[in-house]
Amino acid sequence: MGILSRASYVVRSRLNAILNNAEDPSEALDYSYEQLRDQLQDVKGGIADLTTQKKRLEIQKRRLEENVDKHNEQAREAVRQDRDDLARQALEKKKQKMTQIEDLESQIADLQNTQDQLVEKKNTLQGRIEEFRTQKETMKARYEAAEASTRVSEAMTGAGDEMEDVGRSIERANERTEDMEARAEAMDELEESGAFEDALSDKDSIDRELESLGTDSEVEAELETLRGEMGGGGSSSTSTETETETAETTDTDDGGSSAGSDEPADPEVEAELEELQNEDSN
Repeated sequence: MGILSRASYVVRSRLNAILNNAEDPSEALDYSYEQLRDQLQDVKGGIADLTTQKKRLEIQKRRLEENVDKHNEQAREAVRQDRDDLARQALEKKKQKMTQIEDLESQIADLQNTQDQLVEKKNTLQGRIEEFRTQKETMKARYEAAEASTRVSEAMTGAGDEMEDVGRSIERANERTEDMEARAEAMDELEESGAFEDALSDKDSIDRELESLGTDSEVEAELETLRGEMGGGGSSSTSTETETETAETTDTDDGGSSAGSDEPADPEVEAELEELQNEDSN
C-alpha cells in the first residue's frame, strides 16, 4: 500500500468514526483537515530524509572519484619509476573504487527516482488538501446555515426543546395566576359575608350591621333633603306621607301589646333597653 493510499485509508477511517459520534460536523471536518495536513508533513519529512540519504551517497561518490584520480596518478608515477608492481596495485585499487562508484551511482539514481515520485505525490496530496479545505469551508457554511434555519423554524413553530420549556412555564404560571385570583375572590367573598373577620379590626358582626343601618339612615336623610330642595310640592307630599306613616306606626304600637309575640320578654334586656332609650332622649 502506497503512502497516499495508506494516508487516505487512515483519514477515512478516523473521519467515519468521528462523524458517527460527533454532534457537530464542523469539528469532524476540521479534524480531518488537520489529519491530512499531518500526513502531508509526514510525506515532506520522508522526502527530506530520502534526499539526505541521496546527498550522503553523492558525497561518498565524490570521495571515491577523488581516490580514483589519486590511484590513477599513483599508477602513472610508478610507471615512470619503472615500478610496474606498484602501478599494478594502484590500478587495482582504482578499479575497486570505480566499481564502488558504479554501485553508488545506481543507488543514487534509484533514490532520485523515488524522490521524484514522492515529490509528485506530495504535490498531488497538497492539491487535494487545498481542494478539501475549500469543500470543508463550504460544507461548514452550509451546515451552519441549515442549523440557523432549523433554530429559527423551531422558534417560530415552538418545536424546539427551549420553546417547549417556555410554553410549559407559561402554562404553569397561568394556572397559578388563575388559582391565586380565585383564592383572592373567595377571601373577599368570605370577608364581605362576615364568615372571616378582619384580624386587624376589633369590630364584630353586630358592629358591622349597626354601621350598615346607620349608613342607610344617613342616605335616607340626605335623600329627603334633596327632595325638599327640589320643590315645595314634593316637600308637602313627603310630609303627608310621613304623618300617615307616623299614624300607622302609632296604631301598630298600640295594638302591639295585645298582638305581640307569645314569647315572654326578658326583664333584664327590657330594663337595659329602657335605660338606653332614656339616655338617648336626654
